[in-house]
Formats: sequence, structure tokens, C-alpha cells
Amino acid sequence: MKPSRLIGFALSIVVASGCFSQDMTSLVMKVKAKLDQVNDYEAEGKMKTDVAFIKAPIGKVKVYFKKPNRFRLKKDGGISLLPKGGVSVNMNTLITTSDFIALAAGESVVGGVKTKMVKLLPANENNDIVLTTLYIDEANLVVRKAITTTRENGTYEMEMSYGAYIQYGLPEKVIFSFNTKDYKLPKGITLEFDDNEKPLTDAEKLKNKKGRVEITYTSYSINKGIPDTVFK
Repeated sequence: MKPSRLIGFALSIVVASGCFSQDMTSLVMKVKAKLDQVNDYEAEGKMKTDVAFIKAPIGKVKVYFKKPNRFRLKKDGGISLLPKGGVSVNMNTLITTSDFIALAAGESVVGGVKTKMVKLLPANENNDIVLTTLYIDEANLVVRKAITTTRENGTYEMEMSYGAYIQYGLPEKVIFSFNTKDYKLPKGITLEFDDNEKPLTDAEKLKNKKGRVEITYTSYSINKGIPDTVFK
């Protein structure tokens, strides 16, 4: 192939890739626009914690959100076993900016639903989030799954299923998974082990373990106004 034709072919690939990426940006912005309908919400639900070395009963929770990224989870009668550092089981706080690069990453089926995979690269190199992969249900403009890699809190994953509040992009159930090696135990939490298991140090217990938090929402109160004092 002549050099001029080779250059032209390469340019056509670059242009095509740029258009494809632009299509993905448009899709992400449509999802964001749906989430932007929600200025604030208060939700009630039940939270189940499944971490190998922690025994925690299913408990009632209240969740509060307020734009742009204020989020709080209150659990009745206990500590919320979620990684610290701003990580939340909330889709609204994951797409809070339009300052990103969106790249097509193929397709996948999540919970029986066909999704488009989109990788989000933050334009700001100082952002705590290094990379997010969204699995977008294009028909309903909701995120079915998100995998996020951060600088401070390792990699975590959220999988969402939807019901009555899908028109707001708010899930009925969220399953939040994280690596316990990146997780600092709250004070007062006791590590548990089986009778036939040799007692291990905290570091050994945490190594290569998976934590899982499942929240099933029973109700939402949307755009009713939430005072800032709730988040203090």
C-alpha cells in the first residue's frame, strides 16, 4: 500500500474512533440527564452485609442524597460497613461531571439485560477515580453495573436492578462489592473465624477477600428538599 493511502487509511480509523467515542459520550450524557431529574432523595431500605470475617445482621437503613454529590447512609443499631473515603452505593455521585472521555468497550449481558460497555476516563488527572466502566441499558438509559478503580480505595463494583423508580434512574436494589484489603475496619468491629480455622492477623484476614453489601430499597421520597444538617 502506498504511503499516502496508508496515511489516509489510518486517518479514517482515527476519525471513525472519534465518532464512536462521541456516540458513547452522548449516551453517558443521556444517562446523566435522567439522573439529573433528582435534586435530592430520602430512601428507606434493608441492608445485608456479607464479609467473610464480620458477622452483621440485616438492618434497616435510611439513605440521603443531595446534589451535586452529598450522600449519607444511616443504619439502625450498628455501623455501616462500607469503605471510607467518599465511596458510596449511589449512582448519582458516580457521574457528577461532564469532564471525561468516553470510550466504547463492547457489549455485555447484566442480569439478563443487554448493555453497552463504556469506559470513562476522567480528564482531570488529579481525580481520585482512575477509571470507571459503565454497563448501560440503552433502552432504559440506566446503568446496570459499574466497576470503578480509585487511587485511595482500590476497585469496587456496583450492580443495580430497577423497579418502580426506573424513570428517575433510581435502583430497587444495589449490590456493592469491594476488596477488603483496601478497607479499614471501623473501631469496635470484631473479626470472626471458624472453630477449625487458625486465628489470623487482621492483615491476613483482609488479604484477597471480597466484601459485599446489598441494599434493597422499599421507598423513595424524591425532590422534597433535604436540609444540609442531615449530612453533618
